[in-house]
Amino acid sequence: MSSSEPVPDGSKYVSPQGTRAVKGGIRPNAATGVPDVDRKPPWLRVKLPGGAQYEAVHEIVRSHKLNTVCAESKCPNIAECWGRGTATLMLMGSVCTRACKFCSVSTGNPNGWLDPLEPLQVADAVALMGLKYVVLTSVDRDDLADGGAAHYAACVQAIHQRSPQTAVEALTPDFAGDLTAVATVLDAGLVTYAQNIETVERLTHPVRDPRAGYAQTLGVLAFAKRHAPKTLTKTSLMLGLGETDAEVEHTLDDIRGAHVDVVTLGQYMRPSPHHLPVQRFVTPDEFRHYRELALSKGFLEAVAGPLVRSSYRAERVLEHNNLGL
Repeated sequence: MSSSEPVPDGSKYVSPQGTRAVKGGIRPNAATGVPDVDRKPPWLRVKLPGGAQYEAVHEIVRSHKLNTVCAESKCPNIAECWGRGTATLMLMGSVCTRACKFCSVSTGNPNGWLDPLEPLQVADAVALMGLKYVVLTSVDRDDLADGGAAHYAACVQAIHQRSPQTAVEALTPDFAGDLTAVATVLDAGLVTYAQNIETVERLTHPVRDPRAGYAQTLGVLAFAKRHAPKTLTKTSLMLGLGETDAEVEHTLDDIRGAHVDVVTLGQYMRPSPHHLPVQRFVTPDEFRHYRELALSKGFLEAVAGPLVRSSYRAERVLEHNNLGL
């Protein structure tokens, strides 16, 4: 595909699926009518990683043999977050048993392997970073009977023992809908429990692995709020995969119907040519509109922007709204 440039404000094109007219976004190729997305718009530019604080976090991660979603998922915010001395730690290795079409994490079968030292290594790293708030996430581990829930809980408990003042958020797999596994993680003591719905219902497949599901994620989130009412619940939605405005609003309604407290909305960015293509780049103005829409539906907080990811500045959301810190 040839390069493109942002469409001037107020102009429109019709998406390849013919689902809606889009303001902003990408100018279509004159010959094919298909949006060109090889060149990112200026609002998606990020600085290269570097600086003393970034290097310090990198060394802690390396020396403790930790995986981070920051690096494994090629997060665009790695320079900013690591530069502030924060990181989202990825548990249970860097090989996922699922193959979602948006994710750059390696797919395979770990055959039940877990590092028994990981809870202590994670707790040590959190203490060395001096974190007041830490996000733990993980690959999917369908090769484990409980999806890794007990290991998750052990990591949370180790952090509490080493750093009692540190608040923990868990961004977990769906555990194949096993609510006992969800309860195991919640009972370890969390400020926030998150499970990402990722996209609108119509696009769930092929965007997500066939073992994931729109209703399954909503069920997990609804159970989490019932089981631990004082724990904040949270989910994330990627935009730019071909969804319509009506579908985004319907998804927000479904998420709020599951009593989710916080929602984040960010731009999908293709990690490699082997992943799903970007259908459009959502403009900053559109993200502001989606945030206002979400807040009007009763969410405690909605974080929306081109570079927003599910764990992006998670601690600031709670601090600014007095939701748990």
